Amino acid sequence: MHIVITRPEVESMIQQRLQTGTFASPEDVILDALCSSESGRPTAAYMPVKSGEEKARAFVQWAKSHRDTPPLSDDAISRASLNPDRW
Repeated sequence: MHIVITRPEVESMIQQRLQTGTFASPEDVILDALCSSESGRPTAAYMPVKSGEEKARAFVQWAKSHRDTPPLSDDAISRASLNPDRW
């Protein structure tokens, strides 16, 4: 199959995505868009390949998006408090 992109703004969007380094080819950009439009996110069948540094950066960003929670006390995580009817 051969696809001709006639709208300059679409070609520009594809080029911008390619410059991020997440996608290896225009076909990867289009496949990601198709998978995302069906389910709202890329499917397990196709996920852009990321380097270890990119995965670590995404994880840190995700972790920072969550609020800090205070640590639990020793009593809160003791076996007796988890199963009070057994002790």
